[in-house]
Parts: sequence; structure tokens; C-alpha cells
Amino acid sequence: MLMTFDEVSKKIVSGGLLHIAGAENLLRKLPKGNWTGGSTRYFMAKEGGKVTDELLFVTEFPYGEFTIKSYDVYTIFKIAAEAYGNGFSIIIVPFDSDVHKLYAEKAAGFEDMFLKNIAGWVAGAGQNPNVAGQTPITVNGQTGEVFTDKAAVLHVRVPEDREVECGVVNIFSQDESSPVIEFPVSGFSVSKCLINGEETVFTDYLAKNGIDMRLPLVGDHSGNGVNVSFKSIGSGTVSFYAPVFSGIKYKIAKPVADYTEEFSRRLSGLNAKTVFSCNCVLNFLYGELEGKSMEHFTGPITFGEIAYQLVNQTLVYVSVT
Repeated sequence: MLMTFDEVSKKIVSGGLLHIAGAENLLRKLPKGNWTGGSTRYFMAKEGGKVTDELLFVTEFPYGEFTIKSYDVYTIFKIAAEAYGNGFSIIIVPFDSDVHKLYAEKAAGFEDMFLKNIAGWVAGAGQNPNVAGQTPITVNGQTGEVFTDKAAVLHVRVPEDREVECGVVNIFSQDESSPVIEFPVSGFSVSKCLINGEETVFTDYLAKNGIDMRLPLVGDHSGNGVNVSFKSIGSGTVSFYAPVFSGIKYKIAKPVADYTEEFSRRLSGLNAKTVFSCNCVLNFLYGELEGKSMEHFTGPITFGEIAYQLVNQTLVYVSVT
């Protein structure tokens, strides 16, 4: 739930195991304790989507066995290997940092990555002209360390008789009318691509066809659709919020008429025993979700989501039953 700085401080001092999201200036002042945190000013509260620099979103976990660690580019490959066998890990990485980029490009190959429950998000700053010097940060609450270049991770073990699920709700699918788009080189930015096998300057294709860049690319990963969101176009280059990969067939996403209705439809059949969730800031902005609720799926609105690997324009959740 959303809480004041004083309320959160008291909860930390009382010994709660917490995940905290909020503005950088508030996170930096919180007392040490059993928590990890990351920066954002967008939230999905019980009463609906909210933008605030004055409140913090707190998720409390009722488990006694856990570890809190930080990982840089040289150690992030250990994240799944060091996770509990029956549990989950919440990872937060700072937007546009080296660890963010490395995780996005390499996480699928990390040891045990798809054998453990790894969920989380990308911390950002947001746009608020009234708050100067905003920086994407993560925090290891146990040590009080604040990072712009490391992931903060909470590894949690749950009782053996409980079952954990890390899931993704993706309201986008490939538009069958879109041509197949392939990229000869993997990365966060591209210049050329193959459109139905024909080499094309990607910026030219997007402009000529009037592509709505609020719609992500959807890649076919062994039958699973993985979104890659557009970031910007400039000087013949298209930049993304996640890397595209060579060897993957992409199509432009099918338009979504009503974000709230589509999320509600997808969420209605899911288990309500959610212990963590996050949703993408692009969904929040493009879907105009401020003031609109998402039932049991509350949490930070983020600058990228993690469900094992980096994903975009999705809702990610962890449930324990």
C-alpha cells in the first residue's frame, strides 16, 4: 500500500521484510532494515493508478528466511544460482545502467535462470520539474547503500508446502497483418532490418507505414510473445527499451482498444494470492491508467519489467499458494 515516509520508517524499524518503491529523495532518507527499494513516482494502488513524490509503495512479505544482496555486472550472472529453490527473488535494476543492459542481453543464459522464480523491475526517475536531480536508483536497505549501477535483490524462501508462480500478463499479441520483421544484429538500437526477408532501413519502414510507436514489437520466442517497446527515432536509428535479438521473428503488436478492460479480462482468471506485482509505465501512460484500479495487482509502475528476463509493456506478478 501507499504510505507516508514516517509510516514506512516505523515499519522498517519494527523489523518488517519489505519491498519499497518511491521517489529517490525519500528512499535515500529511510532507516536501515530488512528492505530493498527502487525509484519511481508511478504506482498502482488499491484505489487506482497514482503519481506522487510524497508517498512510498510498500509490500511486506510474511517470510522469515531471506537474503538481501547487490549485484554488479561482474556478479549478476549468479542471481538465479543464489536464489532459493522454493521461493522467489525480487530484482530491481537502475534504468540505463550497465547492469540493466547486461541483464537485458544475457539473463536468459544465466545458470538456473528458468529453474527459479525471478521477478522484478527497472527503477527510473520519471519526469517531475519540481524535483531536481532525479536519478534511477536501487537500495540495499540492510547496508543503506544506494546504487546507480547495481541491482538490489531480495531472495525469499517460502515453506515447502507452498507453491510459487512468477507470471506475465501481456495484453499484446502479434498483428497478423504485420510483415515479419527480423534484425541481423542484436541490441538496444538498430538501423537496418529485414521486412519479409528484404533489407530495409527501419526508420523508413516505420515512417512510410505510419506505425504507431505506442505499440511494441512482439517477438516469437518458442511460441511465447515477448514485447520490445520503442524508445525513440533519430539519425536513421531506432532505439528500444529492451534489446531485439537476431534470429527472432517480430511483428508489430495488434492495437488494444481499452487497456483497463483488457487487463481486467486477463487478470480475472488469475489467482488472487499475489505477493508482488508491477506494471509498465508505458501501459500506465498510453492506457491512461491514473485513477483506474487493477484489482489485486498493485505495486510500482516501472521502466521495464523482469520475469526471468527483461520484458516491456507487461504486468509481472508473483503469487504464493
